[in-house]
Amino acid sequence: MNNEMMVRRLEALLFLHGDPLNLEQLAVWLETEKTAIPFWIERLADHLSASQSALQVRTMGDTVQLVTVALLDEWLSQTLTLRPPEPLSHAAWEVLSVIAYKQPLTRMEIESFRQTGSERAIDTLVTRGLVEEVGRKETPGRPILYGTTPRFLQEFGISDPKDLPSLEDSPPPSV
Repeated sequence: MNNEMMVRRLEALLFLHGDPLNLEQLAVWLETEKTAIPFWIERLADHLSASQSALQVRTMGDTVQLVTVALLDEWLSQTLTLRPPEPLSHAAWEVLSVIAYKQPLTRMEIESFRQTGSERAIDTLVTRGLVEEVGRKETPGRPILYGTTPRFLQEFGISDPKDLPSLEDSPPPSV
């Protein structure tokens, strides 16, 4: 198969699927090695950029998705009259921050850090697709471990939680 056809197939898969796809699944569908997928993703990104497409490739950790370019976000929102979701509560933002920086951790660990209940905030974040169950802690009761999702990465425009700003670089809280 020639290079152009491989890029076209990758573009078709990402376009039709819509949601982020992991590199392993793409390798299976494209009948190639997983290690070759980043090369093909880069070729597709170059092709879309060179043709000034309204689409771009977004890599988030070990997943990739076809999205519209940020330049069109405002226009699309106005044109399609998209309603933004209700804003997150202060408690949900706190819980999301704790999970993002300390993941994976249990509800009790989150509550210990915040010194208050967090069950409702966690439920909100799970419902929004920003946080998910990532396993169980090997302790009595095997509590659920929570971590961020690919959607979290997508919403914040990062490809890995390690790309979050360092807490050491943050200004001290004002009192």
